[in-house]
Amino acid sequence: MGRADLMDLVVAERTDLAEYLGTLTREQWEEPSLCAGWRVRDVVAHAIGCDELTWPGFLRRAARSGFRLGAVNELILAESRSASTGELLERLRANLRPTGPITIAGGMVAFLDGLIHHQDIRRPLGHPREIPPERLRAALDLAFKAPPVGAKKRAAGLRVAATDLDWSRGEGPEVRGPAEALLMTLAGRSVAFVELDDEGRSALAARL
Repeated sequence: MGRADLMDLVVAERTDLAEYLGTLTREQWEEPSLCAGWRVRDVVAHAIGCDELTWPGFLRRAARSGFRLGAVNELILAESRSASTGELLERLRANLRPTGPITIAGGMVAFLDGLIHHQDIRRPLGHPREIPPERLRAALDLAFKAPPVGAKKRAAGLRVAATDLDWSRGEGPEVRGPAEALLMTLAGRSVAFVELDDEGRSALAARL
């Protein structure tokens, strides 16, 4: 997949997320997400936190955080905590095609962040959606190339296969399930694990 194609997926996913967030009530913005300790508004603030940063600005924050990814995320999130939900949504709408550090690896980080965090918001609120198959297939492939997602480590020695998409990866005992549930489980969201099945399920469970 070329850089231009991947950025088109980023824009499409962010557009869908912005449209969805525009339907949420004030109370729903304050509900917990699948990210421990983060409300819906915190996930949104995180997802757009690097959009208006230059590389020097990002690197200064990384240095202050000891170059630890989790600490960098928390620092950038803290800078957005005073923003209203309306301001967060407007920032997302203004950056549907992101620039700056979030576009690293051709947009891979922005795409995975956008799609996975979109589901981190929807699942606890009970708002499923039909994700376009080309996005799910791309996200499953890219998840194995992004160390912070952890998919490669969790799926080691297993064959993971989608039941609703022509996609599979790996060799070994099989784990099968809907593509979205596979992606979320491989990204460490144990709530999606109940939707998976087959002989490799117990091995994957031990890694969550």
